[in-house]
Amino acid sequence: MTTAIAPARAAAGKEKPKTFAYSSDDIKRMLPHRWPMLMIDRAYDVVPGVSGRGVKSVSVNEPFFAGHYPDHSIMPGVMIVEAMAQLVAVVYVAELLEAPTPAEGDPSGSVGYLGSISSMKFSRLVVPGDQLTLEAKLGQKLGGLRSVSVRASVGTELAAAGSLIVTTERKG
Repeated sequence: MTTAIAPARAAAGKEKPKTFAYSSDDIKRMLPHRWPMLMIDRAYDVVPGVSGRGVKSVSVNEPFFAGHYPDHSIMPGVMIVEAMAQLVAVVYVAELLEAPTPAEGDPSGSVGYLGSISSMKFSRLVVPGDQLTLEAKLGQKLGGLRSVSVRASVGTELAAAGSLIVTTERKG
């Protein structure tokens, strides 16, 4: 399911953490989301439980473009946040899957919920044809919650950045 990227040596002689890459098919096994709400196409440089990067290719065929400024297609900010949150879920689930003794059962059942969005700034419009590069860095655990720093860019231009609080488990 995963494609491991060989660890590299840092200048100080320490080994960098092992990173993983996940295809869209891998992500469908990791997350409970499905079309039209699956907002991440692939993930890479994933350090399980720590950080990761992802890609969302924005197509004119996205269903939200039909009603969100139909004569001037703009990806809604809430969908950008959702894509970043889904990358967070991939980083979190990767920790369960890549553990020395991987968790059994459906990993998508461990995906929690978005608890809060704070200090989110949108600095560039995202339009069809853009490719969003997503970044997530998991922060401190606060009981059943976890803080996360997220960013989304198009090329070298920042599109959105802020902080999320996510639940670390889903309640049935």
